[in-house]
Amino acid sequence: MKGKQTDHIKRVYHSIEEMLSSEDNPTPIVQLNRVVPYKQTKLYAKLEWYNPFGSLKDRIGANLLTDAEEKGLMDKVNQLVEPTSGNTGFALAMLANAKGYSLKATLSSMIPIEKRTLLRFFGCDVLEIEDTLCPAPGAPEGAIALAIETAQKPDFHMLNQYSNQANPNAHYKTTGPEVWKQTEQKITHFVAALGTCGTLTGTGTFLKEKNSSIKLIGVHPEEGHDIPGVRSIIQLQQTKLFRPELYDQLIEVSNREAFDLCLRINREESIIAGPSSGLALAGAIKVIQDREDAVVVVIFPDNAFKYASSFQRHFPEMFENMVGSPTQSDIKNEKEELFDKMIELCRNDLNTIDLNEAYNIKSKTNPIFIDVRSSDQYSATHIVDAINIPINNLLLGNYKLTKDKDYPIITVCNVGNQSIEGLLILKSLGYSNVKSLNGGTTGWILKGFPIVKK
Repeated sequence: MKGKQTDHIKRVYHSIEEMLSSEDNPTPIVQLNRVVPYKQTKLYAKLEWYNPFGSLKDRIGANLLTDAEEKGLMDKVNQLVEPTSGNTGFALAMLANAKGYSLKATLSSMIPIEKRTLLRFFGCDVLEIEDTLCPAPGAPEGAIALAIETAQKPDFHMLNQYSNQANPNAHYKTTGPEVWKQTEQKITHFVAALGTCGTLTGTGTFLKEKNSSIKLIGVHPEEGHDIPGVRSIIQLQQTKLFRPELYDQLIEVSNREAFDLCLRINREESIIAGPSSGLALAGAIKVIQDREDAVVVVIFPDNAFKYASSFQRHFPEMFENMVGSPTQSDIKNEKEELFDKMIELCRNDLNTIDLNEAYNIKSKTNPIFIDVRSSDQYSATHIVDAINIPINNLLLGNYKLTKDKDYPIITVCNVGNQSIEGLLILKSLGYSNVKSLNGGTTGWILKGFPIVKK
């Protein structure tokens, strides 16, 4: 078969790279019929795990690397370094294997163990650190900062999916033309979850050039979410590929909505979609009305197989009688479930404070900022004048605070999860004027507010 042309009809290829998606070799779109409320609107899921390495990010991995090679950036280096939430790492690891490079990936230890395991299996050198699920730009102790630092060493190059224009260009060249052709130019809405924002920005730019009336809808998770690869609205503000002026609408979807719809997609549509697919579809359903001429395409980035541990956390009742892992002791007991519900109930205007308001009142009322993270995280970077009382010390009472139980206190962590726990502890001790900082230290840094850095 040597020397023969690639045959997309017969599905005959001479290397795995030839399987990468294009207008002539698109990933499939499948109409959803059971989980959507529409009688007239046609809504299609674009199944991106049909890419050769299993996700949407194969497109950008290939284009990032090709772009670097064409610019001569790989001429004197043979090692790549990239911050990732998993899928870009998979693509780059496999492409590195094919091209003779190596890959070092920096990522959060919160990433599902399935992804961290597979990255190592694929030959990637994995550096796990405490960070948000999708690395936060500007966080000095985060995965992006560590990758940038590593890229300064000889023989390393960082492609930087978070700011490299080759990311959205990949979708401009492939995803956009595919969708335009697959819908016979009838698409009215394009929907994607927001992470690096390359998908919506690149595909959206192409589609708007074809028909400016096509609606672009970006879906983002709530603060404190548990969905790898996507960013909350606070983090999106500092993402270089985030182009809100291009999009027609942004919509927030909760953890619960995303995971519940993900379950329904798998069970009712028989489509093996992951949680970010549930997120994107939930956003589409929230804003798109039923009408006769509506043709909607929603990106389903990857499949369910990488998220078994996430499903165990979100649907513990399914695994109560399962032999092996998780055992009964792994399932949350009733008290833990109640505590989790208390945490969620606390996410309201009475108990939380946004970043701008906290910054403005800092100089006026001089509240006590209590950073409840570990001492190592606090030492790396923290809000000016914040005091460090790790959550366990709060529980043990190993600290001295104001005797005035009505004095304003603001609890702080990385993004606003653990600080809610700190708020509950302090309120249980009688401190009445306590609020948790939405967005946490990460959001504070992204806003450009003053910090102390190691």
